[in-house]
Amino acid sequence: MLTDATPAHAPADCVRLRLDLAYDGAGFSGWAAQPGLRTVEGELTQALETVLRVPVRLTVAGRTDAGVHAAAQCVHLDVPMAAWRAVPGRSGRRPQDALLTRLAGVLARQARLAADAGITGPVPRGASDLVVTGARVAPEGFDARFSALSRRYVYRVADGGPGGAPRSATRRGQVLWLPEELDVEAMDRSAQALLGEHDFLSYCRPRQGATTVRTLHRLQWRRPLDGPDAGLVMLSVVADAFCHSMVRSLVGAGLAVGRGSRGEDWPGALLRRRSRDGAAPVAPAHGLTLEEVVYPQDDALAEQARRSRVLRRPPTEDCGC
Repeated sequence: MLTDATPAHAPADCVRLRLDLAYDGAGFSGWAAQPGLRTVEGELTQALETVLRVPVRLTVAGRTDAGVHAAAQCVHLDVPMAAWRAVPGRSGRRPQDALLTRLAGVLARQARLAADAGITGPVPRGASDLVVTGARVAPEGFDARFSALSRRYVYRVADGGPGGAPRSATRRGQVLWLPEELDVEAMDRSAQALLGEHDFLSYCRPRQGATTVRTLHRLQWRRPLDGPDAGLVMLSVVADAFCHSMVRSLVGAGLAVGRGSRGEDWPGALLRRRSRDGAAPVAPAHGLTLEEVVYPQDDALAEQARRSRVLRRPPTEDCGC
């Protein structure tokens, strides 16, 4: 799989495609392909190679952990022009329309095979837990990972408070159930110290050679009064990017404050410590959903990708000097 080595533009004989997708993370061992495991990347790559009949390498907006869901994930891939033109066959349809139809059938078949093998639970006929919702030729300079301005995740909790939402059996796979009442106001106040650009080492599982510096634009805990999430305790978090397990660690810190086991100043103190010793607890994956990936206007895609590739160092105000 291509990561940092992904070329900034498609080769001359290829077309770069943008795919938008959604998935239920319960049946996947995360995004990244792993031998012997069912992953989102592995399933999508297999389906694309079946339809396109060429090897495929994907670049994703953000790798999700095992069990995490996505309502609006984005990937790109470079496809030889001949393979792209061959997708409709003799149907006369646009390649992107034919690709969506054919992928839907292949992904449904793959999901049924996974269910028959006991890898996942039962799957309704013709359905899949991975859906490609959009396909189009990407504009010049588009990179699903590096061109993104921000990612937005939402974490949902059903707590035991008197104003809390009733337990919903149909959403049990997307909402964390807790028996105690959470102090949502304290959780939200504690989050304010984490906003801005910081080294989030205390909230990340670092990867070798990768930075843990991120810019957190929004970190808001609230309990909606209406709409489909009324009564739930929800965290909405927006950043330029997230490192491994960062969002679930932010959730874990907030829940510790909401339960009263930690004070409101603890998340900020933990951030300043910049250490894996006593790092933030990691909340369960199933309550987390990637809701949105934001990109700039087409004429700014390449410049945004160039800026995002620059390795960031910890800000001076966090260095302890």
